[in-house]
Amino acid sequence: MFKKKLPAIVIFLFTIIHAQAQSPQKLWYKQPARQWTDALPVGNGRLGAMVFGRVSEELLQLNEATFWTGGPVRTNVNPEAFTYLQQIREALLKEEDYSKAYALAKKMQGYYSESFLPLGDITIRQAFKDTTPTAYYRDLDISNAVATTRFTIDGVQYTRQVISSAPDQVIAIRLTASKAGALNLTLGAGSQVPHRKLAISNSELSLQGKAASHIDPNYVRSANPITQDDASGCRGMRFDWRIKATSKDGQVRTDTNGITISNASDVVIYVAAATSFNGFDKCPDAQGKDEKALAAQYIKNAITKNWNSLLARHQADYHRLFNRVQFTLAAPTNNGNAALPTDERLIGYTEGAKDPSLETLYFQYGRYLLIACSRPGGPAANLQGVWNKELRPPWSSNYTTNINVQMNYWPAEVANLSELHEPMIEFVKHAAATGTVTAKEYYHARGWAVHHNSDIWALSNPVGDLGKGDPKWANWALGSPWLAQHLWTHYDYTRDKKFLKEEAYPLMKSAALFCLDWLVTDKNGYLVTAPALSPENEFFDDKGKKGSVSIATTMDMSIIWDLFTNIIEASKALNEDADFRTLIETKRAKLFPLQIGKKGNLQEWYKDWEDPEPHHRHVSHLYGLHPGRQIAPITTPAFADAARKTLELRGDEGTGWSLAWKINFWARLLDGDHAYKVVRDILRITGQAGTNYARGGGSYANLFDAHPPFQIDGNFGGIAGMAEMLVQSHLGEIHLLAALPAAWDSGSVKGLKARGNFTVNMDWIDGQLNGAVITSQAGGPCTLRTAAPITVMGTKATSIADSHGYTTRFNTTKGTSYFVVVRK
Repeated sequence: MFKKKLPAIVIFLFTIIHAQAQSPQKLWYKQPARQWTDALPVGNGRLGAMVFGRVSEELLQLNEATFWTGGPVRTNVNPEAFTYLQQIREALLKEEDYSKAYALAKKMQGYYSESFLPLGDITIRQAFKDTTPTAYYRDLDISNAVATTRFTIDGVQYTRQVISSAPDQVIAIRLTASKAGALNLTLGAGSQVPHRKLAISNSELSLQGKAASHIDPNYVRSANPITQDDASGCRGMRFDWRIKATSKDGQVRTDTNGITISNASDVVIYVAAATSFNGFDKCPDAQGKDEKALAAQYIKNAITKNWNSLLARHQADYHRLFNRVQFTLAAPTNNGNAALPTDERLIGYTEGAKDPSLETLYFQYGRYLLIACSRPGGPAANLQGVWNKELRPPWSSNYTTNINVQMNYWPAEVANLSELHEPMIEFVKHAAATGTVTAKEYYHARGWAVHHNSDIWALSNPVGDLGKGDPKWANWALGSPWLAQHLWTHYDYTRDKKFLKEEAYPLMKSAALFCLDWLVTDKNGYLVTAPALSPENEFFDDKGKKGSVSIATTMDMSIIWDLFTNIIEASKALNEDADFRTLIETKRAKLFPLQIGKKGNLQEWYKDWEDPEPHHRHVSHLYGLHPGRQIAPITTPAFADAARKTLELRGDEGTGWSLAWKINFWARLLDGDHAYKVVRDILRITGQAGTNYARGGGSYANLFDAHPPFQIDGNFGGIAGMAEMLVQSHLGEIHLLAALPAAWDSGSVKGLKARGNFTVNMDWIDGQLNGAVITSQAGGPCTLRTAAPITVMGTKATSIADSHGYTTRFNTTKGTSYFVVVRK
């Protein structure tokens, strides 16, 4: 529309952006993986594999996203729970006896969550006369979603390629040799889960078995942590995974020991898997799907396609998502670190090397991981995405709903992967269904309640195995309003009013009903939560006693404020439910307000208490800064200053996901340099043998986030924070280069999304915006915030100065791009 008027520099800019994005982005290494966090992940949303790249005995560790222990949530597991609620409130509001409230809260717990399981292992044993390779190389090409291992032995080059295809629902492995007939190998299959092996044909092997009905979390000490069978015939899902090998010139034979391939030049291996999971509310055994038929059909469909066809379909599907965003930063004069293998590159970066292309690789790797572990129609990404090797994984590899599962989806909208948010939205619907029962049984409340742990069955009760859990994590009750934020966020980015009206608003309103019933009035007339927790943290009360159960924690009140605000805006957007909107406006005005403590920090608790652990990993009381919007330097400068003081007192150290949250906090405070410092912290190498970087939050050699151990939320939260450094839109305006650090002095980004369904392309030089293109996908008004005045070509918009730069407002037409030029 405006191209003829576009300055030459801007046309040149977007040509350069496109050209730079075409170069492959790879994690690469000069040696096989020594441990799981050296291996490389592939995934199609449902099937995941970790590829080790070993020479004579390759290992692929497999996962299937629906493969969990257990079955549908049991109800009425603690019928006496509600009888303790009023006693807790009296202990808190009348007696200020926090120890008593803590003890009573333990009586309100239900069962632990279920666990995400490993599916099995594939080994590829190759017979070599000489097992010492030369020219060894392995990589993960995130531009094309292919893992490759390549090496030479006795003059023959061997290559393995691995993909996990969403269109064909298989993992495919191609093995080639530069010498005809040089491939001689045996495929082995095994699993930690009880199973049996069957030779389906001369070229196909099947593993079939059944998950345990329950496995206790890894942090629970138990003589018998695994309960295999369920007498009711409900709990414990079945599985079937299969390997099919094909070769044009080699001989293939199969028995229960494996698949043997002889004298081949080119081999393609198809891996399919299925479980009997049939929905969160159906018994996976008695009401389960036919996993054998599903696995067989996946194989039958896939083998009609050769490798080139599988690869082309896989990459077309992947590029449709991945290529939406391009991000480049100017290279430093000394860019030698960028030429190193990824593990060595991380060491150099940890020791201070400048390597901006490692930072952009990390950003795109996070997008790669979300594409690989979260696809429409499948489960939400769990604590480890879709990759887990442990029978009792850390924290059950479940859905931890006091930040971790939410953090998994922070980048979904802004990083232009909106449809990948769908599994999380479906999980919210399931949690609302079970949470309605939980709210009624435990609290006699309307709406739906979710606590801090969930699973594929959408568990929503406070966990703890009927009194064994610590209330500081088990009894936090405000999962539903936080989960409901994702419904509003999806609408706010897409402006899909049908979704808002039919799906989001009813669930948001129901979460609000729970909050209305959960709130009580304190002695000063404020609405407060009681009991209230600040997840996993504690305080010293007025008597110097340590506690965790209290009243009106800042996190609680901020989450409710956020939900109520979103309800009000949703009601206005739909132009309906005015009476309920008025009620919520009235209740929001009575919420216990934010408090600034004696140290100038944002108070975490109802009173200005001291912290037993001043540098605690959770900074839950800053919810209003991020992911909420109650606190911002532009709108609430005093509270923003208090939030800054809180972060200074908390310190920059933390677990991997805690570092990720701090990137977002500092970005929201418009302090790009401090956010960038934490970006460097999250990219420091961790757990690498032979270095001094064995402990602490950071990144493993394969760029997985280190809690430690591995949790994928840090990857996703980290890249969400990087996006916040570039574009913010939570205050009703699109803030370009909102928290740009000095280290990113020149660069470009294409394809980030802003609320209102705007797509943002821009470049900057020497720390200043050079040009931008804003594309309106939904129409409506657009307000840009910039550091300098701008001209929006084709409009009469005028930049208006304020204390934080300039705002420029203009109306947009759906499908139109608007070119932004900085006025000199």
